[in-house]
Amino acid sequence: MLKRGSREPEPPQRSGKRSSRRPEPLVSSKSGKSRRGAEPEVPKGKRRSRVARHPVVLFANMLLFLLVAGLVGGVAALVIGQRMYTAEGPLQQDVAILIERGSALEFIARGLEEQGIITNQYVFLAAAQATGAAGKMQAGEYMIPARSSMEQVMQRIASGDVIQHQITFAEGLTSYQVVQRMLENDILTGPVAEIPPEGSLLPETYRITRGMPRERLIDSMKAAHNRAVERIWAARSPDLPIDSPAELVVLASIVEKETGVDGERGRVAAVFENRLKQGMKLQSDPTILYGLYGGEAWAQGRTLFQSDLDRPNPYNTYQIAGLPPGPITNPGVAALEATAQPAETKDLFFVADGSGGHVFSETYAEHQRNVTRWRQIEAERRAAGTGPTE
Repeated sequence: MLKRGSREPEPPQRSGKRSSRRPEPLVSSKSGKSRRGAEPEVPKGKRRSRVARHPVVLFANMLLFLLVAGLVGGVAALVIGQRMYTAEGPLQQDVAILIERGSALEFIARGLEEQGIITNQYVFLAAAQATGAAGKMQAGEYMIPARSSMEQVMQRIASGDVIQHQITFAEGLTSYQVVQRMLENDILTGPVAEIPPEGSLLPETYRITRGMPRERLIDSMKAAHNRAVERIWAARSPDLPIDSPAELVVLASIVEKETGVDGERGRVAAVFENRLKQGMKLQSDPTILYGLYGGEAWAQGRTLFQSDLDRPNPYNTYQIAGLPPGPITNPGVAALEATAQPAETKDLFFVADGSGGHVFSETYAEHQRNVTRWRQIEAERRAAGTGPTE
């Protein structure tokens, strides 16, 4: 019942639109939390709590980090090292290097860097181990081209492609002279225990490498001589007045000392073989010199006198019959072949003709005329001050 003059309260007005946001539940302010967005309460004994990480977990994480970091760093170092290994090197011009026998890999790498051939000795060492080249490094002298990369330098040293030098021994050198020539050569190394037997070495041009022992070269010369004699003896003429390869070498050594003219070796050999067939003495002047002075006879440029022809010695073919007891020098292949296959001639004599060669004859009378002519040439040269030349 309303009092007069009083009005019943009007019901609240509603908006024509509904709120699109659902009202958030309110939470008592005693909770100490925001009144909005609060999580529902969790029963006691089941509340969540933050658990501290165990030290083992922390250590494992640290190791994993270091492992990843190391892996990344290692890959980067590998890429950089690979680029350095294959990059053009700092060398400005071709250079010869010597790797001595027994040198450690570390010593080689350090030396290459110090000489400005490679940029980093440690990259070189690592690459040598990784590629297996460390066990293939060979002693010797190597030519390194300008701008060679570390890879190219390593391949050159590991290949054994050493610099080849040459040494030439002229035909007609005695074993004493051969050894002296070896001792004067600074590419060869080591002593020579003894002078090889006369006629056991083949004089020719040999390839040698720096540091090669002299004894090894002597062995090579002996082997070459044996091969040549075996081949030439097998192809000899059937009617030779000599019975063995050893006699072939003895006679060829005389032919070698009598003439240096290629075209007349066969004819000189024929003279001596014709004499042997007829039982005549060889009468070769070089045999006398060797009998008197041995392998040093021609090294000293000695002169032969008439008194020397009259002096007995085992090599004096003016006094002994047949061949001397051994070679008087080391004959070359040409002299050996000429002796094994001499020219077809009846010549029994020869004498110098004044031009470096010889004039040949079948009879002693003809030979005497040739000797008289040679004596005149000698006299004219002495008068002119030029001296005799054979």
